[in-house]
Amino acid sequence: MDESGGSGQPRSGTDEATERHGEQRASSASAAGATRSGPERPEHPTGPTPPTAAPGTSETAPSPDPTDSARGAATHSDPSSGAEDGAEVPGASPDQAEAPAGSGSPDEAGPSAQDAPHGPSDGAHPHPEPEHPRTLAHSGTGTGKAQPPRRGREPGGGLLMGRPFGVPVYVAPSWFLVAALITWVFGGQLDRVLPELGALRYLVSLFFAVAFYASVLVHELAHTVAALRFKLPVRRIQLQFFGGVSEIEKEAETPGREFVLSFVGPLLSLLLSGLFYLAMLAVEPGTVPGVLLAGLMISNLIVAAFNLLPGLPLDGGRMLRAVVWKITGKPMSGTIAAAWVGRALAVSVLIGLPLLTQSGALGATQDHVGGMDTVTDALLAAILAAIIWTGAGNSLRMARLREHLPELRARSLTRRAVPVETSTPLSEALRRANEAGARALVVVDADGEPLSLVREAAIVGVPEHRRPWVAVSGLAQDLTDGMRVSAELAGEALLDTLRATPATEYLVVEDSGEIYGVLSAADVERAFVKAMARPS
Repeated sequence: MDESGGSGQPRSGTDEATERHGEQRASSASAAGATRSGPERPEHPTGPTPPTAAPGTSETAPSPDPTDSARGAATHSDPSSGAEDGAEVPGASPDQAEAPAGSGSPDEAGPSAQDAPHGPSDGAHPHPEPEHPRTLAHSGTGTGKAQPPRRGREPGGGLLMGRPFGVPVYVAPSWFLVAALITWVFGGQLDRVLPELGALRYLVSLFFAVAFYASVLVHELAHTVAALRFKLPVRRIQLQFFGGVSEIEKEAETPGREFVLSFVGPLLSLLLSGLFYLAMLAVEPGTVPGVLLAGLMISNLIVAAFNLLPGLPLDGGRMLRAVVWKITGKPMSGTIAAAWVGRALAVSVLIGLPLLTQSGALGATQDHVGGMDTVTDALLAAILAAIIWTGAGNSLRMARLREHLPELRARSLTRRAVPVETSTPLSEALRRANEAGARALVVVDADGEPLSLVREAAIVGVPEHRRPWVAVSGLAQDLTDGMRVSAELAGEALLDTLRATPATEYLVVEDSGEIYGVLSAADVERAFVKAMARPS
């Protein structure tokens, strides 16, 4: 694909086509919005679902969570979410790029981009030669459909509960499943501890499930407040089957901030556990308040301890990453170390958790360990191990993404462009573009000011025999402020700018306002995928 770009100052209309044309027909086109594919964002999820055994009993019922694909430039995933990190590549919806299949390619194409001059204004902007030169008239896919990159979904993912600190909090549908599971299992334990409750024990158990997830929300809010304090945007908080997740859209800039951002969540869980313990001392043991406070104390203690384990994607893993980052001065080194510790932790959980349960080290006696309990423990261990292992791998992948992001530069990805006036026939515009070795058309007014961009997909959709009678203005998308991109943008700043205004093409300009060329969102996506495929 031609990755060269740029042009000089727009030319005047003195070289308009000499041939007469009949009435030119124009058709208007409007830009469509974009859908998001899911930043990854830094996620600080909370640990496992609490034990559902009442205090003094040995049975627990932790719950796994499968959901939420991550989407952004940088992500922290956690076992509680099972999130998979990815990166958003900006673009427009496919209906902007629709063209009839089988549309012909014109024969009027001039010299190839390799043999053509360097642009409308010779010598104004030197550009690298294209790797795969093609003329503008022949660009497009084999089916006639351009495939622009897609964007992720807007924040959502469940029932919106509120916006503390301006951050939306969602309860995923899977939460209702774990709430029912906790209610059923914990209610069975309450029947042994407080048999006089009867059927009311399930109402008490439901209250415990809600109170525990309120504690999880406090854990996540601690991450959120710290992130906002460090001026890091937070996309959302989501309470899920296996805990909670705070989706922070950017990485901390220093290892110290990374450490604080990761530690505040477990710290709040420890403080909550202490508060529940103090409250438990003030009530009579063996009562409903005493049992609930004891359960919340133990649950928050487990959440804090689990999240402090030193392996990605847990909070403790991010703390370890910050320490190694501080020692080596390299964030990537910290990520590699913490990710491999996380994988070792996953293997330890897979093997160790069933063995600990069988040995009675977790409080269960041999009399209470049956065949179903063994299967449940093994299943729980497998789910936990899979989530931790996947999260560690995602952290490595996202670190590689951040390492390669600076390779995305607007200047190197921009296509060479030719300025044409609104009444120029498409066939004449293509002739000029092909002679100049350009692959983009910018519609300008009589003073040379850019007005709109001719969409590549719209060109492909016009049959060759119709092109002399179709004006370029009918195939163009009006320029908005967000569609003007600085040629100096690169990396995450470039992606953020394109995400803010989804489109298939953008006008690239110099700091002086001079036209440099046209940037295609499809070219950005291809370069993004290519960069991700390269080893670190």
